[in-house]
Amino acid sequence: MLVIVNASEDRREDWPEKKQSGNIELVWVQDADEFANYPEAEAFFDLRPKEENYRKYPVGKLVFINLVEDRLESVPFGTAVRINGWPGFLNRNLVELVARQEQLNMTRKIMDELGWQYKLLEDEPGMVAPRIVAMIINEAYFALGEGVSSREEIDIAMKLGTNYPYGPFEWSRKIGIRRIHDLLKKLAGFDDRYLIAPALEEELKTLNE
Repeated sequence: MLVIVNASEDRREDWPEKKQSGNIELVWVQDADEFANYPEAEAFFDLRPKEENYRKYPVGKLVFINLVEDRLESVPFGTAVRINGWPGFLNRNLVELVARQEQLNMTRKIMDELGWQYKLLEDEPGMVAPRIVAMIINEAYFALGEGVSSREEIDIAMKLGTNYPYGPFEWSRKIGIRRIHDLLKKLAGFDDRYLIAPALEEELKTLNE
C-alpha cells in the first residue's frame, strides 16, 4: 500500500514506527500539490493542512487531515478523516481519529495496514487528548500569571507529580501556542472552563509582534 505524507522535515520524527505490514511504501512530500503525482496511492496524510489544500486532494481517496480544532463539516471534502496530528501526539500508543460513517471500513483497513492502535471518536472540536492537554497548559498559564511559580518549576512539578512526558510549558512549545490558543478559543465558545488565561493571551501577542 502506497501512503503519501505531506509534512515538514521536522515532523518526520513524529511518524509512528509501529509494526506495520511489509506492504507499506511511505513517500514524504513538501506540499499537497504533490498528491497529484501519486494517483495509485491508497491513502494520503496532510499534517500541515490549510484551506487551499482541500482543492488539491485526490477525489475518491482517503485523506487523513491534521484537524484538531474543527469538525469535519469545516472541510469541503467528502473523504477526509480527522486525525490528531499535533506534534508529539501522532506517535502516542493510541491515535485519535474522526471519520464519516461511509469511510469507516477503509479507515480501519488503512490503520490496520499501518499497524497503528487507534480510537474512533465523535466529531467534536479538540478530540480527547488535545482538550485535556490544552486545559492543563491553560491552567499553568493562570498559575504563572498569578505568580504561583515559575515556568520551570511548574514543568518539573507536573512531570514529577503526574509522570507526564512534558510539563505544560514544554507541551506548549512543542505543540505551538497558537494551536493551543485556537483550540481553547473554540472550546470556550460553549464551555467557560476553557476561557483563555490572560498570560497565554499576552504571550501570543508578543509572538505576533
